[in-house]
Amino acid sequence: MSGTENVQRRRSVIAASVAAGVLLAGGGGVYLATTASGDGTGAAARAAEATGPPPPLRLEGDSGDATTGGDTRGGPGIAPGEPDPGGGPNGTVYTAKGPLPQGPSSAAVHRPEGLVTSAEVTRLAEALGISGSPSLVGEVWTIRPEKDGSGARLDVARKAPGNWTYSWYDGGPAGDACLKGKACPPPGESKPAPGGTPLSEAAAKAAAAPILKALGQDDAKVTATGVVNGSVRVVNADPVVGGLPTYGWSTGLHIARDGRAVSGSGTLKDPAEGATYPVIGAAKALAALNEDSKGTGPIGVGRCPTAPPGVDGNGRTEDARTGGKPAPGHVEPTPPCQTIVDRAAPDQVPVTAAVFGLAARDVAGERVLVPSWLFTADPAEGAPYTVVRTAVAPEYLVPPEKPSQEPTPAPTPPPGDGAQAARVVESVRVQGGGKELAVTFWGGVCSTYTVKADEQPDRVTVRIVEKTDPDRVCIMIAKDFTTTVTLGSPLGDRPVVDAASGEAVPRR
Repeated sequence: MSGTENVQRRRSVIAASVAAGVLLAGGGGVYLATTASGDGTGAAARAAEATGPPPPLRLEGDSGDATTGGDTRGGPGIAPGEPDPGGGPNGTVYTAKGPLPQGPSSAAVHRPEGLVTSAEVTRLAEALGISGSPSLVGEVWTIRPEKDGSGARLDVARKAPGNWTYSWYDGGPAGDACLKGKACPPPGESKPAPGGTPLSEAAAKAAAAPILKALGQDDAKVTATGVVNGSVRVVNADPVVGGLPTYGWSTGLHIARDGRAVSGSGTLKDPAEGATYPVIGAAKALAALNEDSKGTGPIGVGRCPTAPPGVDGNGRTEDARTGGKPAPGHVEPTPPCQTIVDRAAPDQVPVTAAVFGLAARDVAGERVLVPSWLFTADPAEGAPYTVVRTAVAPEYLVPPEKPSQEPTPAPTPPPGDGAQAARVVESVRVQGGGKELAVTFWGGVCSTYTVKADEQPDRVTVRIVEKTDPDRVCIMIAKDFTTTVTLGSPLGDRPVVDAASGEAVPRR
């Protein structure tokens, strides 16, 4: 990002203080920060008025998108351990603990635009401590280790927003270089992270700061509470775009004990401002959220039995001799059966904050930042989480297109593969002399999985095929799987691309 762009981003931070309405609960009171730009007289609003109404916005998936803190890359979903934003069978009622902000009267969507340049990749590589020049392999910029494959690797999609992945792995000795009697790791396999105490949150944030600055995200909201492998601190940064905080557009970095980034991912190119839409206030958005979180209803456990022949729906026996009327001395039966699920009251969850921002959504096949309200839900039991509701005025939203009944040239899953959503590949390890890929991904214990590889001269695309048994009774629990697929020829310098997300897969 150029110096001019950095100046523009710093100015956008000032705008954030007046563009976002925030509800704060603390000290027994509630503070309301209203927006100073809510009259819609900003430059973007005037431009929108001059060019006419914006085009309808077709959000893929749910129309209102109640989402939680799970990964939103391939659709919001529900992360393991996260609450169901739809309320589950009983439903959920979100209640604001104080007045809600109105927010601005209009806001713009932001869309990926343009191509990532070699200079932009080089700047990120230097911040990560990677030497070498990027080379374009297909549609992916890559800087990779030479010879034995040990060292750092950076892959950046050429098309905006420039999704990037960074990993550090040790090739290790192989073949005759191995010491006799000693186990040697396959080329490209990471060695286990060293044990010990992780960096403090402050130290990890300081180590990540130069990388975030190279990304133009030095004004991002940064957290560093997570730890993986016992000693690696996880730093997450939610950037500011167009003066507004974002959700689902984060940069993630893993910082080792020595302050070195050992892996990471994010986007390199800032999204460009698109059409401006009228938006609703937080109160209306919360009401719409509650409408969508009424619950899914009974889930098929403990349902009432159906009435046997000759018994009506109220439990009364029909007698042909009395014209269907109860006989004299008949005692009225108990009221119709109610299941436990029917009688359960919806969950009550307080909302302690409401921030106007931009949330990542799929629109026409691309990831777009859409004006949204970001609500902080703070249940009595469990950690606080974020619930998102689109703020675009309902009249500008159109429902997702129904699947076409006509056959399409897109490939269909082989028979028996099931119709589940595609699984996203987390990482891949190269082994077996470069002809085997050990693919790691998240899945459910109720399904079986195979990995398919489509080999091309400039890349290898991997796809997770899921098969379920409809007659199997199973508890839905997520776990990570590693499945091996054999290639026809060694992988070599070709990147591995995930068919579900279209992104390069980090190597381990």
